[in-house]
Amino acid sequence: MSRSTATPRWSPQLVQAVCSADVSLAAAATMLADNGIPAFPCAPGQKHPLTPHGFHDASSDRGVVASWWKRWPEANIGIPTGATSGVDVVDVDVHSGGDGYKAFSRAEGLGIVSDWAWQVRTPSGGLHAYFLRWSAGEQRSWALPGSHVDFRGDGGYVVSPPSHVVARDGVDRRYELAAIADHQPREVNGAALRNFLDPPRRHRPPSDLPSNAYRPEKLADWVASRPEGGRNEGLFWAACRMAEANFPFATTAHVLGDAAKVAGLPEHEATTTIRSAYRIATRLGPAQPSGPTRAVEEVRL
Repeated sequence: MSRSTATPRWSPQLVQAVCSADVSLAAAATMLADNGIPAFPCAPGQKHPLTPHGFHDASSDRGVVASWWKRWPEANIGIPTGATSGVDVVDVDVHSGGDGYKAFSRAEGLGIVSDWAWQVRTPSGGLHAYFLRWSAGEQRSWALPGSHVDFRGDGGYVVSPPSHVVARDGVDRRYELAAIADHQPREVNGAALRNFLDPPRRHRPPSDLPSNAYRPEKLADWVASRPEGGRNEGLFWAACRMAEANFPFATTAHVLGDAAKVAGLPEHEATTTIRSAYRIATRLGPAQPSGPTRAVEEVRL
């Protein structure tokens, strides 16, 4: 992660300093605040917030943050994810029922989560992949228990190094920096990741589709009418239909990309979603129904 690719608040130097084993929790929280990154205290050795309104109380005011850690010097550090902090986090979980590493690796191989800025090893043996956020568009947090991969965006939070918790085996372990990118970090498309992990049902079209809906111009009209919160998923569904009908990627990117811009999606985000649809549609082959996605408005680690 070079200086030119970091957001104004985040830098490789800050990440390394905050994650250092030699820095105290109070000092790390203060460093975040000094760089305009809001933080809030979580119970010592645990993950739940100590403030009345949880991550909604997060502050980048140095005095407020210092007062919290003066009161609770051993408090863990919570960081709200999404636009407020400038980072989205893909959480790869590990527990007795399975782990999300295989799913994450598949998504990384398709380029969906390959552009992370840094990675943190969690006390359970899982992984937090941090992605820088530049755009102002909303990406809500969600969880997919079946894939053991969650997304921490707007409406969520993570516990940050150098925090530590008691793992499932009873051992007290730290959150530790695992890697800083030597590639160009980019934003992550949370909707594309969710649609890859839990593809929309192919045999159940949306109820508001017009007649002759699978014609490209009809799909484009429908995509252009998608409201905020349903734009990415609608674009992905429509792009899958065009991929299955063997339309070239360039045609779909032009027809649906223009429609997505009318709906309010940035061009790069629309292109990423369409590309993800083509990758997934060509690999899934015949339609396979999938279970419902469980969206989570506020996700806790």
